[in-house]
Amino acid sequence: MASVSTTDFSRAELAVFVSGVASMGLEILAGLIVAPEFGSSIYTWGSIIGVFLTALSAGYYLGGKRARRAASYPKLAAILVQSALYVGVIVLAGDLLLAAGDVLPLGARFAAIVPVTLLFGPPTFLLGFISPYAAELSVEGSTGEASGRVYAVGTIGSIVGTFATTFVLVPNFAVPTIELMFGGLMLLSAVFVSREFVSANALRVGGVAFLIVSATVLASVGVSLTPAALGGEVVYQTNTPYQQLEVRDSGDTRTLYLDGQPHSAMYRDDPDRYVFDYTRYFHLPYLFADDPDQIDRVLFVGGGGFSGPKRFVQEYDATVDVVEIDPEVVRVAREYFDVEASDQLNVHVGDGRQFVQETDHEYDLIVMDAYKKDQVPFHLTTREFFELTESKLSEDGILFANVISAPSGPGSQFLRAEVNTLQTVYPQIYTFPTSPSNFVQNVEVIATKNETRISEATLQARNDRRDVGIDLASEISNYRTDVPTDDVPVLTDDRAPVDDLLDPMLGRRYVIERTNDGNATATPTAQSALFAARVAG
Repeated sequence: MASVSTTDFSRAELAVFVSGVASMGLEILAGLIVAPEFGSSIYTWGSIIGVFLTALSAGYYLGGKRARRAASYPKLAAILVQSALYVGVIVLAGDLLLAAGDVLPLGARFAAIVPVTLLFGPPTFLLGFISPYAAELSVEGSTGEASGRVYAVGTIGSIVGTFATTFVLVPNFAVPTIELMFGGLMLLSAVFVSREFVSANALRVGGVAFLIVSATVLASVGVSLTPAALGGEVVYQTNTPYQQLEVRDSGDTRTLYLDGQPHSAMYRDDPDRYVFDYTRYFHLPYLFADDPDQIDRVLFVGGGGFSGPKRFVQEYDATVDVVEIDPEVVRVAREYFDVEASDQLNVHVGDGRQFVQETDHEYDLIVMDAYKKDQVPFHLTTREFFELTESKLSEDGILFANVISAPSGPGSQFLRAEVNTLQTVYPQIYTFPTSPSNFVQNVEVIATKNETRISEATLQARNDRRDVGIDLASEISNYRTDVPTDDVPVLTDDRAPVDDLLDPMLGRRYVIERTNDGNATATPTAQSALFAARVAG
């Protein structure tokens, strides 16, 4: 092969750099795109990482075999254009490709592999050709030197793509817009990479390709924002560093969705009235306490739409602290869910465990409201964490945990492991399913430092005597004591297989009880039909 100038090789280096940026940027976006349907468990991320590595490896191998006879700058440019066009396919047909996860009966644990492969396998495979082609185009220095330089440039591109996507693009732009940026970057790079490729005819092809990518992005955004597609009018949506966030209005109800699952709701004409019945259970500790007036300071770990904290400030003469890890959730709660600053309500942005570790306050009640159906921060589930909460509670303090699980059967493993773990720290544990069905639901777990067991009859009697701002007779009737724990582990910082425990719930229907003027009715989530369709596998 004839000698190639340093300027020429810089064109190949640019292609390698851009391929690194795009491949890692798309890998991070994959987590955001897949999470609403398949969650962001270790199985989802393992599927994403595995598919990307497999596709890149296949591209490296086949590209290496073809490089000696096929490597050229026009080919590099063509690969970039083809990859950009497939990004347009991802934007336009992403929902259809995600739905392909139901085609093969792989089981819930492996369900994300097929759609991730269809979405991101082809462009990642194509981008894998670029490094061996670029190494072949360099004849200056030894083969090892050329390969090392290519790998270094590609790795630097991956680093830039990782940090830029994580810390700049995702917090500031919608996913389709970011995809458009990557498509445009690859197309512009193709123009620079090959002067031969950029003939008048090729320029027209590149321009058409860029317009196709742009059109698909706009078409996708237009489709995704329709009320029919989302089950209500979208008031606000964004991707935060932690999750996909949407606020939707349906009739008089406003709902906060995180990664496609409902997490808080309010009536727009009565913001303090509860929509979801499980939030009524937050008041049960005022019946467990010997003297409810002694609950002076309350901590909520997890904010969401602040349904509980708002009501506590309204009903009780107590100071309420809320720690929420996602600053965008806090901002949205203030703007869309009628959360107002006050002397009683203190909002902190940060990790729940770190906050509990560092706070100097003693609490009478700690409410754990940071668990999702398929995403649970394991460090908020372990014996060491519960020992920490116990040390921050007053002498008669109470821990309340809003656990999403089935009350019994295979889908109850996480609930039973939490009960088993709590039993190693707290003398008494109580559970309250919120639905009469055995679907995945909100199961409320109460742990007390009081060693005396409180009966259901005692709670009902206290409910009759005490004015805690809400009649809890119906909720008390769900009192349960029969939670077997002999086949589940105690969760510790060293061993907390939370994803394994959540695995039986993947694909199962998640039902939230909805309350209407005090009358609770079973209401499936907006995605329950999808969940039901993916049962079990």
